[in-house]
Amino acid sequence: MADRDQAVEAAVQGELRLLAPEVRSCPELVGALLHPDFHEFGASGRHWDRASIIADLAATTDAETAPVAVSRMKGVRLAPDLVQLTFDTAHNGRHVHQSSLWRRTEPRWLLYFHQGTPFTPGGQ
Repeated sequence: MADRDQAVEAAVQGELRLLAPEVRSCPELVGALLHPDFHEFGASGRHWDRASIIADLAATTDAETAPVAVSRMKGVRLAPDLVQLTFDTAHNGRHVHQSSLWRRTEPRWLLYFHQGTPFTPGGQ
């Protein structure tokens, strides 16, 4: 079920919002997109919970908020209320394979889990 249905589209839109510098720098906007039980295994190897990722993003300086380039985004609905997105990002010379799970928590879709794995272009 790889077609872009409404659930996949909602997850894609949420993910793209989270990657926007103006959203990342605002704790309220980030928090509105994260599930209460959110957690992440970051590309750094660090485990993040909801509070720690919101605080870290809010502390990021303007120089660090350069736009994130996104490529190869695909989504699939795994269950009626669960969508997985996979995509690649490039930011400040760093390339990361990304995977995220979005859960429908009425009335909207929220990021529940995220994982990033660094990679070297050409050696994917």
